[in-house]
Amino acid sequence: MDPKERSSDKAAQEVIQLMADEGIENAWDRLDAQKPQCGFGKQGVCCRICAMGPCRISKKAPLGICGATADTIAARNLVRMIAGGAAAHSDHGRDIAHTFKMAVDSDSSDYMIKDERKLSEVAAKYGIETKGKQMKQIAAELSDVVLGEFGRQSGTLVSAASYAPPARQKVWKQLGVTPRSIDREIVEIMHRTHIGVDSDYKNLVKQGLRACLSDGWGGSLIATELSDILFGSPQPVRFGSNLGVLDAEQVNIIVHGHEPTLSDVIVAVSQEDELVKLAKEKGAAGINIAGMCCTANEMLMRHGIPVAGNFLQQELAVMTGVVDLMAVDVQCIMPALGSLSGCFHTKLITTSPKCKIAGAEHIEFEEDRAVEIARGIIRLAIENFPKRKSKIKIPKVTEEGIAGFTTENTFYHLGGRFRGSYRPLNDAIICGRLRGAAGVVGCNNPKQVHDYGHVTMIKELIKNDVLVLSTGCSAIAAAKAGLMRPDAAAKYCGKGLAEICETIGIPPVLHVGSCVDNSRILTILANVVAEGGLGDDISDLPVAGAAPEWMSEKAVSIGMYFVASGVYTVIAEPLPVLGSPNLTRYLTDEIEKDIGGKWAFESDPVKAAKMMLEHIESKRDALGINEEKERKLYDMEDRRALTF
Repeated sequence: MDPKERSSDKAAQEVIQLMADEGIENAWDRLDAQKPQCGFGKQGVCCRICAMGPCRISKKAPLGICGATADTIAARNLVRMIAGGAAAHSDHGRDIAHTFKMAVDSDSSDYMIKDERKLSEVAAKYGIETKGKQMKQIAAELSDVVLGEFGRQSGTLVSAASYAPPARQKVWKQLGVTPRSIDREIVEIMHRTHIGVDSDYKNLVKQGLRACLSDGWGGSLIATELSDILFGSPQPVRFGSNLGVLDAEQVNIIVHGHEPTLSDVIVAVSQEDELVKLAKEKGAAGINIAGMCCTANEMLMRHGIPVAGNFLQQELAVMTGVVDLMAVDVQCIMPALGSLSGCFHTKLITTSPKCKIAGAEHIEFEEDRAVEIARGIIRLAIENFPKRKSKIKIPKVTEEGIAGFTTENTFYHLGGRFRGSYRPLNDAIICGRLRGAAGVVGCNNPKQVHDYGHVTMIKELIKNDVLVLSTGCSAIAAAKAGLMRPDAAAKYCGKGLAEICETIGIPPVLHVGSCVDNSRILTILANVVAEGGLGDDISDLPVAGAAPEWMSEKAVSIGMYFVASGVYTVIAEPLPVLGSPNLTRYLTDEIEKDIGGKWAFESDPVKAAKMMLEHIESKRDALGINEEKERKLYDMEDRRALTF
C-alpha cells in the first residue's frame, strides 16, 4: 500500500515504506490481516458476558439466550467501554494522588510541591481553609480529601460541585446522574451489566453518564490539578516535534505512556554531570530525552522536551535504529513493541506493575526510590548506545510549536498578569471576531489516514474563526503540521482569529495537555460561563468537541463526559451501537433534551467540521449574538439605568 494512504505525516510515510521494504510489520499491516472485521462487534450487538453465549443479534435471532434485545446488549457494551475508559484515567489520578500524599507525608521524598499558588487555589475549591496555615498542612488536608473522592460512601463528588457551573449541576441533579464517587460509579456499571440485572438501555446510559462525569470532573481533574501542584503548572514553552527530534549522535531515551511520575524524574536527572560524562565515555555527544503519546505531552508542557510522535508512531520510532531505550508506563502501549525491539538494539523497559509486555525488561517504579530508579534506567540506555546494530534511518522532518496553555494562564494571555480575565475571550465571541471554540482531541486509529482527520478538521475550524483547544495525540498531530506556531494564524486562520492571535501572540491551536488534561477544557468552559454574557451553562456556549481518529475506551469516556457537560461531540468511527436503532437515536438526538449535549458520527473531517460550525452558529443564534445590534448614543439618563 502507498504510505500516503496510511499516514499524512511525511516522517511516518518514510518509515512506513522502510518497514515494508524490510518486511517488518506494523499496526496498519495487522489491521489488514484482521479484515473483514467482525460486523456484530462493530454494530455492538455481540454479547459475551455470560457462558450461555456468546450471543449475536440478527434478524434470525433478535434476542439473546436470556432475552436481551439489541438495545440492551449495545447499551451494556457501550457503558462497559465507559467504565474501562473512566477506570484508566481515574486510576492515573489515584496514582498521582498517592504520590502527592507521599511527598506531603515524607521529609525525604524525591518529590516536592512546586506550585504553592495552585495548591492554595485547589485547596479552596475543596473547601479547605488556607488562612494562617503552612503549605505542608494545607497539602496534607488536600491529599486526604482527594483520596476520599475515589471511595466516598455518602454524598457526591466535591470536585463536580466546586468546579462545574451551578446550572450544569442542576441538570445533573434533575436527571439523577450527579457522580457520587469515582470507584462506585465504575463498579456499579460492572454490576448493572452483569447477566440478569439492568436491561433498560436508557437507564444503562444514565449510569454511563454518571461514571464518565466521575472521570472528567473527578479522576481526570484530580490528576491534572495535583500534577500541576507536584510537578509545576505548565507555562508556554517552545518544543520540537516528529521523528526528526531523535539524534544519531546522542543517547536517545523515549518516555512513553501517560503518567508523569517517573518520566519527570528521568528528565530532571538526565543532565547530571556524572551521567553526561558516562554517555561521552561511551561515544555519545550527550543524552536526548524525547516523548511519545501523552507522557510526551506531560513532559513538553512542563519542560519543553521534544515529542517524537503520537500513538501510531511508536513502532516507527524504534525503526529509526537510534532509540537506545524506551521506558513505558501505562496506556496506549502496543504489545508489538516487545517483539519489534528485539529486532533492534532498543531496550524496552516496563515500569508499572499494571503493564508488563513479553520481550520487555521490567524495572518496577517505586515512588520512594524515584531518583535511584531513574538514574538506573538512564545508565542502561547509555550502556546500550555502543550496541547499535542497525542502519540509522532518522527522517529529517521536524516542526516547532508552543505548548503549555492552562485554565489559569489563559487569563494572563487574554488580560495581562495583573488584570487577568476571560472577558476579552467572551467579548471576542460576542462581537463575532471569534465564532466560538472547539476541542479537537483523541487518539490515532489506523482505520483513518494517520493525522489527516485531526489536521484537516482543525484547519477547517480555524479558517472559520473558531479557536481550537487540543490534547493528546491530536495535539501532537497539530504540532507536527505547524499549527501550534503563532505565525500559523496568518496562513490558516480567518481574519478575526488571525487578529486575535497576532495581538496576543498565541497560536490558533492551544495545546492544553495530555488526554487526562481534557479536564482543563471543562474548567476553561466553566470559566467562560462564569465570566458572563454567553448564557448560564456550558450547553449555551457556541462550542463543540471532536475526536476524529479515536480508538480507545478512554475516548468513549471523554466524549461522553463532554456530552454530559452539554457539548455537541463529533467522532469519526461510530460508537459500536448502530445495531440498535433506538440507542443510536437516543445518543445522537434525544439525549440532548436530557443532558444538553449529544453525539454525532462523521468520518469525513471537513463534513464533521461543518457540522460543528453549524452547531456553533445555532448556539450564537440562540444567544442573540448573531443579530445586528442597533448603535445607540447613550445620554446621562441611559447611563444611570445601566447595571453592572
